[in-house]
Amino acid sequence: MLESKKILVMGAGGLLGASLVKKIIELGGVVIAADFDIDGLAERLLPVGKQASLHQVVEVDVTSKESVQRLFTSIEGLDGVVNCTYPRGKGYGAHFFDVELEDFNQNVALHLGSSFLLMQQAARYFVASKQPLSLVNISSIYGVVAPKFDVYDDTSMTMPVEYAAIKSAIIHLNKYVAKYVKDSRFRVNSVSPGGIYDGQPNRFCEKYRGYTNGAGMLDVDAVLGAVCFLLGDSSAYMTGQNLVVDDGFSI
Repeated sequence: MLESKKILVMGAGGLLGASLVKKIIELGGVVIAADFDIDGLAERLLPVGKQASLHQVVEVDVTSKESVQRLFTSIEGLDGVVNCTYPRGKGYGAHFFDVELEDFNQNVALHLGSSFLLMQQAARYFVASKQPLSLVNISSIYGVVAPKFDVYDDTSMTMPVEYAAIKSAIIHLNKYVAKYVKDSRFRVNSVSPGGIYDGQPNRFCEKYRGYTNGAGMLDVDAVLGAVCFLLGDSSAYMTGQNLVVDDGFSI
């Protein structure tokens, strides 16, 4: 499915990114794994690194234009890019009435700003190389529908307002960038996962399950197929789209 395709995975040291690196290699792709924490990335990908298809591990700061530009100028023959990064600043995740304006602005700048930067530089890369390139962003069901706040009752958790603003904006940026470049060889899409299990409280998980068709919180592997589909040739001419993987949570 991804035989010999060279894929850049940004945020490869995270929960989704590390799983995606392994999956792309299983499907015959060649991976460039990039992350801000190069030591943590190398440790997390140690078992994968023994495979020849992990082309290289590189350090990148997605909030720095110079760092992202350096990364793209150092790579040749790129076929796809996946942005799994999730930069956050102070005050992230506070309840709505407790969010300070400066914290909201900082987090939008970090996450949405870095997503814009990556899209911009990937587009520049394509224009220079004229080689087909598929860019996949990670949005969220909460970029598609309003939060179901009751699932957070009796927990210390909430659905951060900045997260909803950022993820919905990413979906529209897909359309903007795809239409601006306006070349069938350059595609920009996103995947919007439902909740991914990462040690959340049982009470929360049970309430969440009630809004799905039975799966509840998803294992991270459930998202990988949609991402790899968008990277591959089977999704040719799909652009500016958002694939929702949530077992019915958003319907």
